[in-house]
Amino acid sequence: MSPDDRSGRTTSVSGLGPNEYAVVVALRYANGQTPWDTGVPSSELIRVIEQGDFNGKTVLEFGCGSGTNSIELARRGYLVTAVDLVELPILRAREKAQRAGVKVDFRVGDFTRIDLQGPYDCLFDCSVYDGIRTRDLSGFLRTLQKASRPGTRWLSLAGNAREPDPVGPPVVREEEFRSELSSLFRILKVREFRFDLGPNFHPLAWSILMERR
Repeated sequence: MSPDDRSGRTTSVSGLGPNEYAVVVALRYANGQTPWDTGVPSSELIRVIEQGDFNGKTVLEFGCGSGTNSIELARRGYLVTAVDLVELPILRAREKAQRAGVKVDFRVGDFTRIDLQGPYDCLFDCSVYDGIRTRDLSGFLRTLQKASRPGTRWLSLAGNAREPDPVGPPVVREEEFRSELSSLFRILKVREFRFDLGPNFHPLAWSILMERR
């Protein structure tokens, strides 16, 4: 999830380039200011898996942070590759995976530039699309195209513009994600839910399940 005062995103990050953005995120991890990295697997991801909507064996998670969701996916039998822009959370993720007794291929890199091989059966992000879309949507979509194939499922959890919060995650309107993503992915299901970012902070979000055309 992108950084802010409570959920990870500062008010100034939207105008930052990848290197500057990485510095901001790295400092927050170093200082322990990572409330978006809850350490609890996403209940919405688990719901989608248990409904049978996350088909296949190989998964790519982008913006994986310290690996909580990737480790949960590996526990459930998926072969997981996970990438984050910053090294520190990836080092922590590798330690967590080792303690959990699961294997995840954790990598460090800019998602708009890194070669992630593939294609993967499933893609997952939690509040990456909603932030990166204003910085480098075309680069983001190019990487998604390379990492997927016709039939690849993508679950994107994104901030919901119906309830914008100045200290919440980046937000997107339904007409925006349909316009930006529908050329590459067929949107299967859209559901509103709430992020669980602490005992008193549950910003409205989109659960967007898609399939590669």
